[in-house]
Amino acid sequence: MLPTPKKFFLTAAAAEGHSELTAFDNALLAGKIGNINLLRVSSILPPAAEYDPDLIIPPGSLVPTAYGFICSEVPGELIAAAVGVGFSEDTFGVIMEFAGRCSRDEAAAKIESMLREAFASRGMELKDMKIAAAEHRVEKVGCALAAVPMYY
Repeated sequence: MLPTPKKFFLTAAAAEGHSELTAFDNALLAGKIGNINLLRVSSILPPAAEYDPDLIIPPGSLVPTAYGFICSEVPGELIAAAVGVGFSEDTFGVIMEFAGRCSRDEAAAKIESMLREAFASRGMELKDMKIAAAEHRVEKVGCALAAVPMYY
């Protein structure tokens, strides 16, 4: 069993590759999470988790991460990914992720809307939010990725 994460940050990046997998890997590297092992999790930020944009995670670590990504092999296509964290006053937060064929701004707007809905569904007051988004115009094989890694 993993301990409950105490710190987190948001990242969003995009990259090209020779295949979808290498484009994804290059986007991870561009987002500063390419040398860790992502454990995909759903959408709850632990209570009292601290935002640390300079968090350094040791290579090879198993890292609970909420993320969204999109890859495309259509030259000229615009793709985007975004994540957001909504904060309550005194309890857990909510993470939302999105990826699609749209602009960075459209992806970020979708995240904001989803965070507002998630808090309303829970009957919680949304105090603040942080959003990260990236877009990419595909050259050959591209990937847009956005993630919220959580660490100890």
